[in-house]
Amino acid sequence: MVLRLQKEAMVKPYEKMNLAQLGEAEDDFDEEDMKAIETYREKRLQEWKVLKKKQKFGELREISGNQYVNEVTNAEKDVWVIIHLYRSSIPMCLLVNQHLSLLARKFPATKFVKAIVDSCIEHYLDNCLPTIFVYKNGQIEGKFIGVIECGGINLRLEELERKLAEAGAIQTDLEENPNTSTEDMVASSIRNPSIYDDSDSSNSDNGNK
Repeated sequence: MVLRLQKEAMVKPYEKMNLAQLGEAEDDFDEEDMKAIETYREKRLQEWKVLKKKQKFGELREISGNQYVNEVTNAEKDVWVIIHLYRSSIPMCLLVNQHLSLLARKFPATKFVKAIVDSCIEHYLDNCLPTIFVYKNGQIEGKFIGVIECGGINLRLEELERKLAEAGAIQTDLEENPNTSTEDMVASSIRNPSIYDDSDSSNSDNGNK
C-alpha cells in the first residue's frame, strides 16, 4: 500500500488527464512540465487514432448490389467483412439481421453489411437463405448457406458469434461450443449441393427418369 501511494504521488497530474483537460490546465504548468505535456499529448493523440481506426465501423449497414465490389470485395486491406444476403420475407433472415446488428456494435473493428439478395444475385433460391459470407482481402474465408449452416431457426446470438469467430472474422471470449462437432455433422449431411436454380439440370434429370 505504501509503495503504491508513493508511486501515485510521483505521477504528474497531467498524466491522468485527457486531451481536453490538458488544454484547460496548461496555465498551471511550468516550462519543464509543458515540454513533457507536449510529448504526453502526442502519445495520447496517437493512442486515440489507433483506437479510432480499430472502432471505425460499429453498425450493420445496408448496401445494394452495385456497392458489393467496393464495400466487400475491395474493402480496406486486412479488414474482415461479414455480409448477409437476405430477403425480408424470410423470418430467419430477420433474426440473423438482429443478431448481426448487435455483433456489429460489439466488434467495431469488423465490417458488417447486409444486402437484399435479389440486388446481388439473380434467381437465388429461398432455401439457401440466409447466406453469410466472410471476406478478407477480397477472398471468401467463410460461408454459411441456408438455415442449417447458419445455426437453425432458433439461432442464438452466442451461436452466431462463435461461428463468425471460427471463421476468423471476430475474436470472441465465449467458451467453445460443445455441440459444434454434432452441428457440423448434421449440416454436412443435409447440405444442399446447389445454390442456384438450374432448371436445365432438373429437366435433364426428369428426362432420364
